[in-house]
Amino acid sequence: MNSVIQPEFRIVVLASGRGTNLQAIIDASESGRLLGKVVALVSDSPDAVALERARRHGIPQVVVDRKSYASKNEFDLGLLEAVRRLSPDLVVLAGFMRLLGRSFLERFPGKVINIHPSLLPAFKGLQAQKQALDYGVKYAGCTVHFVDEGVDTGPIIGQRVVPVLPDDTEDTLAARILVEEHSLLVECINAVLSGRVRTDGRKVTIDGG
Repeated sequence: MNSVIQPEFRIVVLASGRGTNLQAIIDASESGRLLGKVVALVSDSPDAVALERARRHGIPQVVVDRKSYASKNEFDLGLLEAVRRLSPDLVVLAGFMRLLGRSFLERFPGKVINIHPSLLPAFKGLQAQKQALDYGVKYAGCTVHFVDEGVDTGPIIGQRVVPVLPDDTEDTLAARILVEEHSLLVECINAVLSGRVRTDGRKVTIDGG
């Protein structure tokens, strides 16, 4: 039996930096493990390493540079128009370092997800791994959630737990969390695109596990 999933859905990835989660999505798509195809990468930074990752795989890149816009509102509208033209079935934030405005989220209701390197609602925002170490927690991890107007406050789709070791540094903990981010993100994308994810307020359930 052929277990390869044929890409059917259009995925647009937003990234600001290295794009390691973008790479995980691309690898899953190219190996037939993803229920969709990355049709474009959109970045707010013309220097993002993620752009080169997309280029190597023949994926179109769109730069919406915040510095080119006079205000946040104008930038939000420019980002919305850039993504709207791509007709995505799902928008995935993979290290995208800006909050999305209400107009963007209203245009793609239930179609925007994010990956964050902590067990939300703990340690939102930047330097989540440092926050975890400074707090002295015994377990860290990662979370995939729907995006709302807050900072990492949307309904949680899935999480993975990563033990914090006594000699962990920010870098070593981040590296182990990143491994789990890659697989969790692919699983959650497939769950959302397959229609198995249901939301009731903040509660998210996934049919079949």
